[in-house]
Amino acid sequence: MTIADRWLLPDGVDEVLPERAQVVEHLRRQLLDLYNSWGYDLVIPPMVEFTDSLLSGSGSDLDLMTFRITDQLSGRMMGIRADITPQTARMDAHSLRREGPSRLCYAGTVLHTRPRGPLESRTPISIGVELFGEATVAADIEVIELLLQSISSAGVENVHLDLGHVDIFRGLLADAGLSADSEAQLFDLVQRKAARELAQWIESNISDPQLAGWLNVLPSLAGSVEVLAAARDKLAGAPAAVLAAVAQLEEIVTAIAQRNVTVYLDLGELPGYHYHTGVVFAAYVQGYGKALGNGGRYDHVGDAFGRPRPATGFACNLKSLVSQSAHNEVAKLGIFVAHSSNSAVAEQMTQQITELRSQGERVVQGFADQLVDYSELNCDRALVEQDGSWVIQKLS
Repeated sequence: MTIADRWLLPDGVDEVLPERAQVVEHLRRQLLDLYNSWGYDLVIPPMVEFTDSLLSGSGSDLDLMTFRITDQLSGRMMGIRADITPQTARMDAHSLRREGPSRLCYAGTVLHTRPRGPLESRTPISIGVELFGEATVAADIEVIELLLQSISSAGVENVHLDLGHVDIFRGLLADAGLSADSEAQLFDLVQRKAARELAQWIESNISDPQLAGWLNVLPSLAGSVEVLAAARDKLAGAPAAVLAAVAQLEEIVTAIAQRNVTVYLDLGELPGYHYHTGVVFAAYVQGYGKALGNGGRYDHVGDAFGRPRPATGFACNLKSLVSQSAHNEVAKLGIFVAHSSNSAVAEQMTQQITELRSQGERVVQGFADQLVDYSELNCDRALVEQDGSWVIQKLS
């Protein structure tokens, strides 16, 4: 590597420079305060854990996204977190062991072995909430409402909320007796909405005509809230778990009806199918090709820790929220104070500086013989002595 190349960062690894970092940090603090006002307790999980714990119950996707290193003390394999949700599940199961519902929130950088999509960062700043110990749809409604309020707090408008429910597909196949390979083939066809291929596959592999009919219509159950009425009609007679899932989606849609959000339902879209256990959701804004936040129910994640607990939650990438925010105001500029070699004057200046900083002002002190560039220092005012008094002057 040449000296000229040493400043380069790895592909997908980005840095946040001062002006944008101010906005990111302000939003981070704002959202954590919001979560606290809803009763969510802040936790700070470690950056690395033993993979036995970090990847327990998280599915193969997260396994592939996780960097591994060897612990030089124990010789055991450790992983650098690619997702904070499994860490909060471990904390709920072992570190906290609360009996009732437990609300946790977090904010921290995660690291991915590869970007989740084109031009995406491999070092997103993940912020989110997890609600453990409550199995009712009321918990799902709470976290969805909190996701929407998070995005609203970031100044993002015209949000589209995608809703689905993995128990619809899973419930239809509960008694189908398909092998794992056959279920994977069917899953792929449903996700691709390949209607002709799907019909051919169903004709060859599904002998029950009623189940075949349900599976054939599943990819078409996508659109606005009217899809739910169509689902009740076209999935009539389906297993109880399927009808219960549709009813849960109806309850969620009703609960968020007053929010300024466009709801899109896709009963055949199954993100995180092998990880999630109920409602799944993601929030988008037009013109931005990836989700601003996503989540869902994942009741089985605690099984790996020996303490199964109902769980639901969501996560956002702070960098993505800031990139779409209408609140990207430049931070308040500071006050510059030139160096003085006069000890009496310097003492008076120190008193003035202390007072200004206590009032929340940004005050930058100069050094002797410093070449001053106010734009680099982010200062638009100066503290100067005038007729025996200290005054703040606007810089031209």
